[in-house]
Amino acid sequence: MTERVKVAIVGSGPAGLTAAIYTARANLEPVVIEGEISSTSDQPGGQLMLTTEIENFPGFINGIEGPELMGNFKAQAERFGAKIHSAKVSRADFSQRPFKLWTSDQTDETEPAYIADSVIISTGARSLMLGLDREIELIGHGVSTCATCDGFFFRGREIAVVGGGDSAMEEAIFLTKFASRVYLIVRRGELRASKIMAERAIKNEKITIVWNSVVSKLNGESALTSIELTNTLDSTTRQLDVSGLFVAIGHVPNTDIFQSQIEMDENGYIITSNGTYTSVDGVFACGDVQDHTYRQAITAAGSGCMAAIDVERWLENQH
Repeated sequence: MTERVKVAIVGSGPAGLTAAIYTARANLEPVVIEGEISSTSDQPGGQLMLTTEIENFPGFINGIEGPELMGNFKAQAERFGAKIHSAKVSRADFSQRPFKLWTSDQTDETEPAYIADSVIISTGARSLMLGLDREIELIGHGVSTCATCDGFFFRGREIAVVGGGDSAMEEAIFLTKFASRVYLIVRRGELRASKIMAERAIKNEKITIVWNSVVSKLNGESALTSIELTNTLDSTTRQLDVSGLFVAIGHVPNTDIFQSQIEMDENGYIITSNGTYTSVDGVFACGDVQDHTYRQAITAAGSGCMAAIDVERWLENQH
Protein backbone atom coordinates (compact mmCIF):
# COMPACT_ATOMS: atom_id res chain seq x y z
CA MET A 1 0.00 0.00 0.00
CA THR A 2 1.32 3.44 -0.92
CA GLU A 3 1.95 5.78 2.01
CA ARG A 4 1.76 9.57 1.70
CA VAL A 5 4.44 11.47 3.67
CA LYS A 6 5.49 15.09 4.02
CA VAL A 7 9.21 14.32 4.00
CA ALA A 8 11.03 11.24 2.72
CA ILE A 9 14.71 10.99 3.61
CA VAL A 10 16.75 8.62 1.46
CA GLY A 11 19.85 7.45 3.33
CA SER A 12 20.74 7.17 7.01
CA GLY A 13 24.27 8.40 7.55
CA PRO A 14 25.06 11.49 9.68
CA ALA A 15 23.38 13.75 7.09
CA GLY A 16 20.16 11.78 6.73
CA LEU A 17 19.65 11.10 10.42
CA THR A 18 20.40 14.71 11.39
CA ALA A 19 17.81 15.79 8.83
CA ALA A 20 15.44 13.27 10.42
CA ILE A 21 16.00 14.69 13.91
CA TYR A 22 15.29 18.23 12.78
CA THR A 23 12.28 17.45 10.59
CA ALA A 24 10.80 15.19 13.26
CA ARG A 25 11.11 17.94 15.86
CA ALA A 26 9.32 20.23 13.40
CA ASN A 27 6.39 17.76 13.39
CA LEU A 28 6.93 16.87 9.74
CA GLU A 29 6.78 13.12 10.53
CA PRO A 30 9.65 12.09 8.23
CA VAL A 31 10.26 8.59 6.98
CA VAL A 32 13.90 7.54 6.67
CA ILE A 33 14.54 4.87 4.06
CA GLU A 34 17.81 3.79 5.59
CA GLY A 35 19.22 1.32 3.07
CA GLU A 36 19.83 -2.39 3.52
CA ILE A 37 22.62 -4.31 5.19
CA SER A 38 23.36 -6.38 2.09
CA SER A 39 23.99 -3.24 0.05
CA THR A 40 27.57 -2.30 -0.80
CA SER A 41 26.63 1.34 -1.23
CA ASP A 42 23.93 2.97 0.89
CA GLN A 43 24.00 0.63 3.86
CA PRO A 44 22.21 1.73 7.07
CA GLY A 45 24.32 4.20 8.99
CA GLY A 46 26.62 4.98 6.08
CA GLN A 47 30.40 4.65 6.05
CA LEU A 48 30.71 5.21 9.80
CA MET A 49 29.35 1.70 10.30
CA LEU A 50 32.72 0.50 8.98
CA THR A 51 34.68 2.83 11.28
CA THR A 52 36.09 1.84 14.64
CA GLU A 53 37.06 4.67 17.00
CA ILE A 54 36.09 8.23 16.07
CA GLU A 55 38.03 10.88 17.97
CA ASN A 56 37.18 14.05 16.06
CA PHE A 57 33.39 14.18 16.41
CA PRO A 58 32.60 16.97 18.90
CA GLY A 59 31.20 16.04 22.28
CA PHE A 60 32.97 12.71 22.80
CA ILE A 61 36.10 13.41 24.81
CA ASN A 62 37.33 9.81 24.77
CA GLY A 63 36.09 9.02 21.27
CA ILE A 64 33.24 6.77 20.20
CA GLU A 65 32.84 3.75 17.95
CA GLY A 66 31.27 4.48 14.56
CA PRO A 67 28.35 2.02 14.91
CA GLU A 68 27.61 3.33 18.42
CA LEU A 69 27.53 6.93 17.19
CA MET A 70 25.15 6.06 14.36
CA GLY A 71 23.00 4.06 16.76
CA ASN A 72 22.69 7.18 18.90
CA PHE A 73 21.74 9.25 15.84
CA LYS A 74 19.03 6.75 14.92
CA ALA A 75 17.61 6.46 18.44
CA GLN A 76 17.43 10.24 18.73
CA ALA A 77 15.58 10.54 15.42
CA GLU A 78 13.11 7.83 16.49
CA ARG A 79 12.61 9.52 19.84
CA PHE A 80 11.15 12.55 18.06
CA GLY A 81 8.91 10.45 15.84
CA ALA A 82 10.92 9.69 12.71
CA LYS A 83 9.90 6.43 11.05
CA ILE A 84 12.78 4.17 9.97
CA HIS A 85 12.21 1.90 6.97
CA SER A 86 14.91 -0.76 6.51
CA ALA A 87 15.05 -1.01 2.73
CA LYS A 88 16.79 0.55 -0.22
CA VAL A 89 15.14 2.97 -2.63
CA SER A 90 15.09 1.03 -5.88
CA ARG A 91 13.43 3.65 -8.08
CA ALA A 92 12.43 7.30 -7.88
CA ASP A 93 10.21 9.53 -9.97
CA PHE A 94 10.81 13.27 -9.63
CA SER A 95 8.98 14.22 -12.81
CA GLN A 96 6.07 15.73 -10.88
CA ARG A 97 4.94 16.43 -7.34
CA PRO A 98 4.20 14.62 -5.15
CA PHE A 99 7.31 12.53 -5.74
CA LYS A 100 7.24 8.74 -5.97
CA LEU A 101 9.64 6.28 -4.35
CA TRP A 102 9.83 2.50 -4.72
CA THR A 103 11.71 0.31 -2.22
CA SER A 104 13.62 -2.95 -2.48
CA ASP A 105 11.27 -4.85 -0.18
CA GLN A 106 8.14 -4.28 -2.25
CA THR A 107 6.31 -7.34 -3.51
CA ASP A 108 4.06 -5.29 -5.77
CA GLU A 109 5.86 -2.62 -7.79
CA THR A 110 2.84 -1.42 -9.71
CA GLU A 111 2.49 1.40 -7.16
CA PRO A 112 5.22 3.27 -5.27
CA ALA A 113 5.90 2.58 -1.61
CA TYR A 114 5.80 6.30 -0.83
CA ILE A 115 4.35 9.47 -2.27
CA ALA A 116 6.27 12.36 -0.77
CA ASP A 117 5.65 16.10 -0.73
CA SER A 118 9.42 16.58 -0.42
CA VAL A 119 12.53 14.43 -0.58
CA ILE A 120 15.94 14.76 1.07
CA ILE A 121 18.67 12.75 -0.67
CA SER A 122 21.45 11.73 1.70
CA THR A 123 22.71 8.51 0.14
CA GLY A 124 26.37 9.49 0.61
CA ALA A 125 29.37 8.31 -1.36
CA ARG A 126 31.47 5.18 -1.22
CA SER A 127 35.22 4.87 -1.40
CA LEU A 128 36.62 2.90 -4.29
CA MET A 129 38.49 -0.08 -2.89
CA LEU A 130 41.25 -2.35 -4.14
CA GLY A 131 39.14 -5.51 -4.10
CA LEU A 132 41.61 -7.52 -2.02
CA ASP A 133 40.82 -10.36 0.37
CA ARG A 134 40.13 -9.13 3.92
CA GLU A 135 40.22 -5.49 2.80
CA ILE A 136 36.84 -4.63 4.31
CA GLU A 137 37.58 -6.74 7.38
CA LEU A 138 40.73 -4.71 8.11
CA ILE A 139 39.09 -1.29 7.77
CA GLY A 140 39.69 0.38 11.10
CA HIS A 141 42.47 -2.10 11.84
CA GLY A 142 45.16 -0.67 9.60
CA VAL A 143 43.21 -0.07 6.40
CA SER A 144 41.57 3.33 5.97
CA THR A 145 40.02 5.55 3.33
CA CYS A 146 40.33 8.81 5.28
CA ALA A 147 43.63 10.38 6.32
CA THR A 148 41.90 13.22 8.16
CA CYS A 149 39.92 10.70 10.22
CA ASP A 150 42.65 8.17 11.02
CA GLY A 151 46.07 9.76 10.49
CA PHE A 152 46.44 10.55 14.19
CA PHE A 153 46.50 6.83 15.05
CA PHE A 154 49.72 6.28 13.09
CA ARG A 155 52.12 8.60 14.89
CA GLY A 156 55.71 7.51 14.37
CA ARG A 157 54.79 4.55 12.14
CA GLU A 158 55.52 3.62 8.55
CA ILE A 159 52.42 3.61 6.38
CA ALA A 160 51.42 3.45 2.71
CA VAL A 161 49.04 5.39 0.48
CA VAL A 162 47.65 3.94 -2.75
CA GLY A 163 46.87 6.28 -5.62
CA GLY A 164 48.38 8.66 -8.13
CA GLY A 165 45.87 11.52 -8.27
CA ASP A 166 45.50 14.76 -6.35
CA SER A 167 43.56 13.08 -3.53
CA ALA A 168 46.38 10.59 -2.96
CA MET A 169 48.95 13.41 -2.93
CA GLU A 170 46.89 15.35 -0.39
CA GLU A 171 46.51 12.28 1.82
CA ALA A 172 50.20 11.41 1.64
CA ILE A 173 51.34 14.95 2.43
CA PHE A 174 48.85 15.23 5.30
CA LEU A 175 49.98 11.91 6.76
CA THR A 176 53.61 13.06 6.96
CA LYS A 177 52.50 15.11 9.97
CA PHE A 178 52.12 11.85 11.87
CA ALA A 179 53.97 8.99 10.17
CA SER A 180 57.72 8.48 10.18
CA ARG A 181 57.59 7.35 6.54
CA VAL A 182 54.84 7.40 3.90
CA TYR A 183 55.16 5.07 0.91
CA LEU A 184 53.13 6.26 -2.07
CA ILE A 185 52.15 3.24 -4.17
CA VAL A 186 51.65 4.25 -7.81
CA ARG A 187 50.46 1.84 -10.50
CA ARG A 188 52.27 3.62 -13.34
CA GLY A 189 55.62 5.30 -13.84
CA GLU A 190 54.10 8.74 -13.52
CA LEU A 191 51.59 10.60 -11.39
CA ARG A 192 48.10 11.56 -12.56
CA ALA A 193 48.03 14.42 -10.08
CA SER A 194 48.29 18.07 -11.06
CA LYS A 195 51.83 19.32 -11.49
CA ILE A 196 51.87 21.37 -8.33
CA MET A 197 50.54 18.53 -6.14
CA ALA A 198 52.93 16.03 -7.73
CA GLU A 199 55.91 18.29 -7.07
CA ARG A 200 54.92 18.76 -3.43
CA ALA A 201 54.76 15.01 -2.90
CA ILE A 202 58.03 14.30 -4.73
CA LYS A 203 59.90 16.96 -2.78
CA ASN A 204 58.59 15.85 0.60
CA GLU A 205 61.43 14.09 2.42
CA LYS A 206 59.05 11.81 4.32
CA ILE A 207 57.41 10.44 1.16
CA THR A 208 58.91 7.55 -0.81
CA ILE A 209 57.23 6.87 -4.14
CA VAL A 210 57.02 3.24 -5.21
CA TRP A 211 56.51 3.33 -8.98
CA ASN A 212 54.88 0.72 -11.23
CA SER A 213 53.43 -1.20 -8.33
CA VAL A 214 50.07 -2.41 -7.01
CA VAL A 215 49.06 -3.82 -3.65
CA SER A 216 48.32 -7.50 -4.21
CA LYS A 217 47.91 -8.82 -0.66
CA LEU A 218 47.22 -7.65 2.88
CA ASN A 219 48.99 -9.40 5.76
CA GLY A 220 48.05 -9.55 9.42
CA GLU A 221 45.55 -11.35 11.61
CA SER A 222 43.70 -8.84 13.79
CA ALA A 223 45.49 -5.81 12.32
CA LEU A 224 47.55 -4.96 9.25
CA THR A 225 51.23 -5.78 9.62
CA SER A 226 52.50 -5.62 6.02
CA ILE A 227 51.43 -5.51 2.40
CA GLU A 228 52.60 -7.39 -0.67
CA LEU A 229 53.46 -5.34 -3.75
CA THR A 230 53.49 -6.62 -7.31
CA ASN A 231 55.52 -4.84 -9.95
CA THR A 232 53.35 -4.03 -12.98
CA LEU A 233 56.30 -4.35 -15.39
CA ASP A 234 57.90 -7.66 -14.46
CA SER A 235 55.33 -9.18 -12.02
CA THR A 236 57.92 -9.54 -9.24
CA THR A 237 56.63 -9.25 -5.69
CA ARG A 238 58.02 -7.88 -2.45
CA GLN A 239 56.81 -7.25 1.05
CA LEU A 240 56.50 -3.80 2.57
CA ASP A 241 56.28 -3.65 6.35
CA VAL A 242 53.66 -1.02 7.13
CA SER A 243 51.00 -0.83 9.82
CA GLY A 244 48.67 1.41 7.86
CA LEU A 245 47.31 1.45 4.31
CA PHE A 246 45.29 4.42 3.06
CA VAL A 247 43.30 3.76 -0.10
CA ALA A 248 42.98 7.00 -2.08
CA ILE A 249 41.83 5.94 -5.52
CA GLY A 250 38.62 7.94 -5.49
CA HIS A 251 35.02 8.10 -4.30
CA VAL A 252 31.74 7.42 -6.09
CA PRO A 253 28.51 9.13 -5.00
CA ASN A 254 25.51 6.84 -4.57
CA THR A 255 23.35 8.58 -7.15
CA ASP A 256 22.71 5.90 -9.78
CA ILE A 257 18.94 5.76 -9.26
CA PHE A 258 18.66 9.54 -9.64
CA GLN A 259 20.49 9.72 -12.96
CA SER A 260 18.79 11.90 -15.62
CA GLN A 261 16.26 13.14 -13.04
CA ILE A 262 18.37 15.69 -11.21
CA GLU A 263 21.35 17.87 -12.10
CA MET A 264 24.74 16.36 -11.28
CA ASP A 265 28.35 17.20 -12.05
CA GLU A 266 30.56 15.10 -14.30
CA ASN A 267 31.45 12.79 -11.40
CA GLY A 268 27.86 12.10 -10.38
CA TYR A 269 27.66 14.40 -7.35
CA ILE A 270 24.34 16.20 -6.97
CA ILE A 271 24.63 19.93 -7.58
CA THR A 272 23.06 22.10 -4.88
CA SER A 273 22.56 25.84 -4.56
CA ASN A 274 21.21 28.25 -1.94
CA GLY A 275 21.99 25.68 0.72
CA THR A 276 20.70 22.24 -0.15
CA TYR A 277 18.27 23.00 -3.00
CA THR A 278 18.69 20.82 -6.09
CA SER A 279 17.55 21.40 -9.67
CA VAL A 280 14.19 19.79 -8.82
CA ASP A 281 11.92 22.00 -6.73
CA GLY A 282 11.10 20.10 -3.55
CA VAL A 283 14.09 17.76 -3.69
CA PHE A 284 17.06 18.54 -1.45
CA ALA A 285 20.49 16.93 -1.07
CA CYS A 286 22.93 16.86 1.83
CA GLY A 287 26.09 15.10 2.98
CA ASP A 288 28.67 13.35 0.83
CA VAL A 289 26.23 12.84 -2.03
CA GLN A 290 26.78 16.52 -2.86
CA ASP A 291 30.09 17.19 -1.05
CA HIS A 292 33.28 15.89 -2.66
CA THR A 293 35.54 18.26 -0.72
CA TYR A 294 35.20 17.72 3.03
CA ARG A 295 33.59 14.28 3.40
CA GLN A 296 33.50 14.37 7.22
CA ALA A 297 30.79 13.17 9.58
CA ILE A 298 30.47 16.61 11.16
CA THR A 299 30.09 18.43 7.84
CA ALA A 300 27.55 15.84 6.69
CA ALA A 301 25.55 16.31 9.88
CA GLY A 302 25.70 20.07 9.43
CA SER A 303 24.35 19.86 5.89
CA GLY A 304 21.62 17.50 7.12
CA CYS A 305 20.51 20.23 9.51
CA MET A 306 20.54 22.71 6.61
CA ALA A 307 18.43 20.38 4.45
CA ALA A 308 15.85 19.95 7.20
CA ILE A 309 15.50 23.71 7.67
CA ASP A 310 15.32 24.24 3.90
CA VAL A 311 12.58 21.60 3.63
CA GLU A 312 10.59 23.06 6.51
CA ARG A 313 10.66 26.55 4.98
CA TRP A 314 9.89 25.20 1.51
CA LEU A 315 6.86 23.26 2.75
CA GLU A 316 5.58 26.32 4.59
CA ASN A 317 5.79 28.32 1.38
CA GLN A 318 3.95 25.60 -0.53
CA HIS A 319 1.04 25.51 1.89
